[in-house]
Amino acid sequence: MILSLLRKLQTTSLTKSLSTSMMDSNILAGSQRLLSLARQLRLYKPPPSSFDDFEEQCIQETAGKVVSQVGFAESASSIAKDPQKFRPKRAAVLICLFEGDGGDLRVILTKRSSRLSTHSGEVSLPGGKAEEDDKDDGETATREAKEEIGLDPSLVNIVTVLEPFLSKHLLRVVPIVGILGDKEAFNPNPNPAEVETVFDAPLEMFIKDENRTVEEREWMGEKYLIHFFDYETEKEKYLIWGLTAGILIRAASVVYQRPPAFLEQNPKFKFPSVVDKDSVMR
Repeated sequence: MILSLLRKLQTTSLTKSLSTSMMDSNILAGSQRLLSLARQLRLYKPPPSSFDDFEEQCIQETAGKVVSQVGFAESASSIAKDPQKFRPKRAAVLICLFEGDGGDLRVILTKRSSRLSTHSGEVSLPGGKAEEDDKDDGETATREAKEEIGLDPSLVNIVTVLEPFLSKHLLRVVPIVGILGDKEAFNPNPNPAEVETVFDAPLEMFIKDENRTVEEREWMGEKYLIHFFDYETEKEKYLIWGLTAGILIRAASVVYQRPPAFLEQNPKFKFPSVVDKDSVMR
């Protein structure tokens, strides 16, 4: 019986491995680099989280959207394992990578609509809060990307999940890394109610100490750094900062398998004894 179970597990694992390999090959057939990247990222294991056993409660943030503002990696926090004190609402963002014309890896970003009453004009990754019908974080991220910029989920090959981040309003944000194998098949169709512009930037810039400024802030006596990246296209200048920048720094570090060329300074954050919808980092 034990041998039968082992054979079944081995067969299931092999079938899953073959299925993943075939999916990678089908979606990323046009690029050996993207295929190799997909296989590399599938082996990535994010740091363990303190929140995995927590139930969630509703903490609102800007109509459920994940904006720049302040944010830091979850592993940089010291959260007491007390669900009565801290049960963040879950959200997910999509780090959609593709190969540029020059052979570099690029990430799809959005600029929020200037007509929005809050955080207008800020740069963010496609994403938002999870809905009850979402089966996982990957579905949350790709659903939101379709709603915001018209990106068909079938074009995106999800390859890994990064360490969760905490936003300024203490929203738990899970970065999902996906690869767009056929960039020509994606024709951006931004939702004008939410997104003004869809653009892309080189992923590697987020671990380089170029076009970057930094600002020191403090939270409950602990100092930390917020990073700002200037990026300019032929048509517009963009400022990528805060939570969005922090997530992309981590993503670039994982993809290129090297740390950033600058100090991140993510201290061990402490949290107030009671966290509610009005709690924010300053």
